[in-house]
Amino acid sequence: MNKHEFALCVKYGYEVSLDMDKLYEALADADAEKHNQIRVIDESAEDYLYPAALFDRVALPPHVMKRVFHAQT
Repeated sequence: MNKHEFALCVKYGYEVSLDMDKLYEALADADAEKHNQIRVIDESAEDYLYPAALFDRVALPPHVMKRVFHAQT
């Protein structure tokens, strides 16, 4: 996983913590990946593990990534 990676929530399952069709920052976690999980920063602004099947990983061009991080501040 790159330093900054993003994942799009594509399935329902944790409606309190995740919004469908929302882009989340994914954090590197090799152990989680071994267990088919992904670590994302969710609606609580904290990072948690979720089933990887709820997400599609998204590669963003550098200029788009810059805009995403700027929008979060």
